[in-house]
Amino acid sequence: MKRLLIALVASSFLTAPMAFAQPARSYEATQMKERHVEKRVYRHGNTKIVEKNVVVKKRWARGHRLSPAERRRIAAVNDYRRYKLRAPPRGQQWVRVDNDFLLISVATGVIVNLATR
Repeated sequence: MKRLLIALVASSFLTAPMAFAQPARSYEATQMKERHVEKRVYRHGNTKIVEKNVVVKKRWARGHRLSPAERRRIAAVNDYRRYKLRAPPRGQQWVRVDNDFLLISVATGVIVNLATR
């Protein structure tokens, strides 16, 4: 009985760290992506036309670095008070991507803060 109890306690010490371990993935793979399908149905007489588009929306995370290509496509927000955002500190700026507002570092492109509307 004593040996069984010792074996159970020892195995619990070995399995506990594995329960908290995270899978090994690259940083880019950990960025969550939201996918949904837009479906449009058109009727033309007796025929039915169905168009399906897969939309992939990127979820932003604090600490993610925006590539120069991504930084060219986004629009800077100069009237941040209109959207009830705080004033950006020196060297940072608010940008709008879809319906998300990101506070990024101008020099590096790292996301410092985010706000969703």
